[in-house]
Amino acid sequence: MSFPLFVTLFVFILIFFLRMPIAFGMLASAVFYLLVKGGDLSLVVNQVMNTYYTNYVIVSVPLFIFTANIMNTGKVTDLIFKFAGGLAGRTRGALGHVNVIASLLFSGMTGSAIADAAGLGKIEIEAMRDAGYDMEFSCAITAASATIGPIFPPSIPLVIYAMLSSTSVGALFLGGMIPAILLAIFLMIYVAIASAKRKYPRGEKIVWRTFLIFSIKAIPALLTPVILLVGIYTGVMTPTEAGAIAGLYALAISVLAYRAMGWRDLYGVIKTTVKDVGATSIMIGAATIISYIVAREQLAANIGNWILGFTTSKTSFLLLVNIVILVLGMFMDTSTIQLVFVPIMIPVAAAMGIDMIHFGLIVTFNMMVGLSTPPFGMLLFITSGISNTPLKGVMKEIIWPIIAMLTVLVIITYIPSVTLFLPRMAGLA
Repeated sequence: MSFPLFVTLFVFILIFFLRMPIAFGMLASAVFYLLVKGGDLSLVVNQVMNTYYTNYVIVSVPLFIFTANIMNTGKVTDLIFKFAGGLAGRTRGALGHVNVIASLLFSGMTGSAIADAAGLGKIEIEAMRDAGYDMEFSCAITAASATIGPIFPPSIPLVIYAMLSSTSVGALFLGGMIPAILLAIFLMIYVAIASAKRKYPRGEKIVWRTFLIFSIKAIPALLTPVILLVGIYTGVMTPTEAGAIAGLYALAISVLAYRAMGWRDLYGVIKTTVKDVGATSIMIGAATIISYIVAREQLAANIGNWILGFTTSKTSFLLLVNIVILVLGMFMDTSTIQLVFVPIMIPVAAAMGIDMIHFGLIVTFNMMVGLSTPPFGMLLFITSGISNTPLKGVMKEIIWPIIAMLTVLVIITYIPSVTLFLPRMAGLA
């Protein structure tokens, strides 16, 4: 390891332990690298700006964030919840199943786990509390089901992975469908077992006329993923254009169909979006200069050679990647993992002949597990905070949902057709 690279890593680790924002830590590390190396500090600005000027796909990220914030208005989330309630029917633990089904439906509109947990999750937890469910269970299943959002299309993490790996966004979106549905099924199996054991209440009797009314009202919102996916896969629009159309459509139905948004609400949505986009943009921009340093120091190549010297087996390599990301996910933010560590692994995976669509779904799914994994799983803090439930109890209850998620992770890791079947059917893989 060269001295400039050692200084870079030391500064980055120091800032991490000081609990400073990771993005500023990456920028500071880059500045120290160039100072020690004797490079031009303007390179930091050039690298960051080149990322935004030369990458068309990245423009879709703020558009999908805007769509998520629009869809997170109370009216839309309430309709999705009631529609999912009709689908769950009179089953025991129905609200637990509703929690999972609603997250699957909502994921097709937002692609954000945070939006799911903070918006729809609040409605779900309050309803489960009123019905007599344990609050720890309610928070845990809400956190676990929210991870479906970034796996089922549209997905903001998959868009960023597409940028990092030059993989088709459309192929990644298709590849995420089956894993997302599998995760929903496994979580519902857990809900069924827990509900039977703890005697959680059954759902309300379905009044078909009322359900039909809710279904009709929910149609405009449910059409969002249909418009997105049909537009992308028919070639009518690119993923970036689809993001713009989705944002415009979400705004139109919120104002015209549901009358859930006024000028003040729109201002709040724009303000929140600007904050979210700012945070994301700083992370992505900072990651580009780190990627430059990694490439200049041939760090990825050296790590790749070490791994290839250690094993040439795809099975062992994927196991190693999964273990590393799972451990990192317990302590670090997912964006840091995706923007700093995943780019180092992409060339190694490509050298081993691993399909980039398959690899993208593995690492993205794995990072979503980290959002619900103690001690620093962000979704645990969100669900605990919005419900005033002790975090310790939520962490204890999340164990079985994590086992369900890890089971699906093993399936998609070692059965590539789970992620590649739909992209191959569409001729994208």
